[in-house]
Amino acid sequence: MPDSLPLAGRRIALPESRELDLFADMLLKRGAEVLRCPLVSIHDAPDQRPVLDWLQQFSAEPWDDFIALTGEGIRRLLAAAERAGGSLREDFIARLAQVRKLTRGPKPGAALRSIGLKADVVALEPTTEGVIRTLQSEDLYGRRIAVQLYGTDPNLPLMEFLQGAGAHVAPVAPYVYADDVEDARVESLISELASGRVDAIAFTSATQVRRLFQIGRRSVGQQRLGEILGGLTIAAVGPVVAEELRERGLQVDLMPPSSYFMKPLVRELVRKFGAV
Repeated sequence: MPDSLPLAGRRIALPESRELDLFADMLLKRGAEVLRCPLVSIHDAPDQRPVLDWLQQFSAEPWDDFIALTGEGIRRLLAAAERAGGSLREDFIARLAQVRKLTRGPKPGAALRSIGLKADVVALEPTTEGVIRTLQSEDLYGRRIAVQLYGTDPNLPLMEFLQGAGAHVAPVAPYVYADDVEDARVESLISELASGRVDAIAFTSATQVRRLFQIGRRSVGQQRLGEILGGLTIAAVGPVVAEELRERGLQVDLMPPSSYFMKPLVRELVRKFGAV
């Protein structure tokens, strides 16, 4: 590995899941050694009947808005529609083309572009609060709004806001986060983090933080895990992840000032560790 690369000699832990390879490749190209441990496994919702019912209702009825909270959710809906057969996938895409599409952040926008569509509105911030703030000044009374949720979180703040504004809301939860990654792999990651041979850890979702502490509490205790992480440079992809870490008493050392996704996060790591 050429010493001239900005992250040469640095070991960076990535508790990533959906886009682990992409994130890891960006760091490897800059000379880093990457310690990978997927912490979050994602699966289709185990009961597909409500998902199919929602797809059929959305495709067959008139709607005003579609709120997409994650790119994963859009991809899972498309896959479910394709598995159902017939014209459901094409009908779903056709209805999406007709409604106003509001995305929480860049990933659902990218998922829409993959089927030739684009977001009509992007949330002011890539958070639930950002979605609410984006819609707060609008008259939503009587609007029919479909909402793609993430995981099994019912997102009560968003649901209560929309219903309180008089909208007719139809949520769908097309996937679940499964804590089925072997505990031993997570425990091995914690041991490696404690070894003093890792420079930084980069978190890209709040779910990763919760999963790491879930296993860490059982294996080394929450206080010890906090001490281990406190000895590293901690990077967060955005404010939601940063808040999850701060709630556990951890200092976030690096976070993109805006554009909360992986490439800006890599730039922050290079700025911290790279040679000028």
